[in-house]
Amino acid sequence: MLYKLEQEKDEISSIEPVEFKDLSSFGKLEKDLENLIANNILELLFEDSKLMPVFQERLYQAEADIYALNEQGELVIFELKRSSADYGAVQQVLRYAEDAGQWSYKKLDNKFKQYAGSTSKSLVEAHQEAFELEHRLEPKEINQKQHLIIIGSAADETLISSVDYWKKNGLSIEFLPYRIYELGGEKYFEFFAPPYDKHKNPRDVKGVLFDTNRTYDENGIWHMLENRRLEAYDDAKRFVSHVNEGDIVFFSHKWCGVVAAGKVKSKVYKPDHDTWYREVEFLTPIPSRDGDLSFMPFSKVSEFLGKGFFWARTIKVPYLTKPEALLLVDELKKYLK
Repeated sequence: MLYKLEQEKDEISSIEPVEFKDLSSFGKLEKDLENLIANNILELLFEDSKLMPVFQERLYQAEADIYALNEQGELVIFELKRSSADYGAVQQVLRYAEDAGQWSYKKLDNKFKQYAGSTSKSLVEAHQEAFELEHRLEPKEINQKQHLIIIGSAADETLISSVDYWKKNGLSIEFLPYRIYELGGEKYFEFFAPPYDKHKNPRDVKGVLFDTNRTYDENGIWHMLENRRLEAYDDAKRFVSHVNEGDIVFFSHKWCGVVAAGKVKSKVYKPDHDTWYREVEFLTPIPSRDGDLSFMPFSKVSEFLGKGFFWARTIKVPYLTKPEALLLVDELKKYLK
């Protein structure tokens, strides 16, 4: 809940609750909420959770809104409600879960390939790469268990009560509330992630491992390094806005490791529809395309920091704290000599 602080003579005298709304208040559809969550499910809303999106709801199909896999290969099913839901909302999600629990690996693999577009990777191959697993899961290990997450308005007491009932009866189900505030003509989205909503303060300097787009453009890394910028393209361009001025970014080059680090020093530039970038000041030697590419292997990055990363995304979550980022910069310099 958001409260306005009332002050008298430089002292806080009282607090006044600020009215909150939901997406329906602004004429938005559940599809708008679905896209908002799907596009930010890993990078912002679930900073420390590792989830691999498998597919989203299709028109005129009896499906939940978003399906994802966790590291164990268990299916995480998201159902989104933009405003107050009726009594049948949870029962609807239970039917989706019952249906999904019977999907064969082949059916889930086909759904993933339709969602991912033109890809030669199977679901288990993509899962191994996404979670950096030493051994690929067997197809029979995929979808052995299902978890339900319902996202809806924080004011929906009926939905909250229904979720609590099923949770007490042993069902793996969570309710994640959201609120929208309208302040000074601007709209603000508030989201509560479990277990304690322990998001880092966006104003704090953070370290971010950022992909160089090698999968789609072998020369993309050189365009970034030679122009001293952090850059992303097409559907991934939005990730440039997930870092802030002052953040420390590490250039993550697929099949190699981290090749450079720099400090973000500019706003987001949008030179065309397909490209967004920020200028950076490099903190490590800048590799040259004419020489051998030195790098710190991904395994060494994880070992040094004592944490794993979701390597398959443009931004490799979780984020680093400022002290972690500075330590990694120092360690990276040793590898780049």
